[in-house]
Amino acid sequence: MEEKTGKLYVVATPIGNLEDITLRAVRVLKEVSLIAAEDTRRTKKLLNAYGIQTPVVSLYDHVERKRSDILISRMKEGKDVAYVSDAGTPGISDPGYVLVNRSLAHGIQVVPIPGASAAIATLSVAGLPMNSFVFIGFQPVRTAKRRLLLESLRNEKRTMIFYESPRRIMGLLNDLRDVLGNRAAVFARELTKVFEEIRRGSLDEIIGSLEGRELKGEVTLVVAGREAGDDAVGGEKIRALFEELSMGGENLSTKEMVGKIASATGLPKKEVYRELLKLLEERR
Repeated sequence: MEEKTGKLYVVATPIGNLEDITLRAVRVLKEVSLIAAEDTRRTKKLLNAYGIQTPVVSLYDHVERKRSDILISRMKEGKDVAYVSDAGTPGISDPGYVLVNRSLAHGIQVVPIPGASAAIATLSVAGLPMNSFVFIGFQPVRTAKRRLLLESLRNEKRTMIFYESPRRIMGLLNDLRDVLGNRAAVFARELTKVFEEIRRGSLDEIIGSLEGRELKGEVTLVVAGREAGDDAVGGEKIRALFEELSMGGENLSTKEMVGKIASATGLPKKEVYRELLKLLEERR
């Protein structure tokens, strides 16, 4: 008689407060033959808290492809395996895709054990539209690549969710302000932990509140999408301010005018510049 193939359980774990684990997750972690973890040291703290003695092996980015084949062999022998990341739902800006994808290719049943996610937790209290949203995750490290990505989101109407490290968050916030304009946003870090911090306001307000601070803990940032009619309203604002500045007698350069209008309207400088070129062309 052929031995039954084991299952892969993708188990969400707490993002901070250990009480946020589900009863089902605890049961599954106790019952499986093996737990694959992004960081065994962090996972063992969770397991010790709930008296879980299941053996643990590491499965992080650099070994995921090699170790996935070993885990698949175990499951083909009839052993159930659970995969957990450092915190939250595996695969969401964390390892897990390779293992899940290869397991499915081998006909292994993959079972979700849902739970905490920093993106969804922040979105749920953001006060921004939740009926449609887009998860962007971590941004490119290089400023030029990051700004190029943000340019592609300039007309995105859905609420956007970003992840970023505390070291690079100010760069992302400033680039968002420059490229998308002074949108409504929510900044969250250390969710469910002792020093949980959630800030709501415009990008300018959030930037101002964080300047000079040394931040710790990865950040989740939720940013409002572009509202319908923004193009028309933005064009009207730019035209009105252009006329006002032109008649003010300051003899401003185009660059100076762009800076003043962008600051007054909260619109991206590139958008203001494009509109100004049209208005200047009309005057010729």
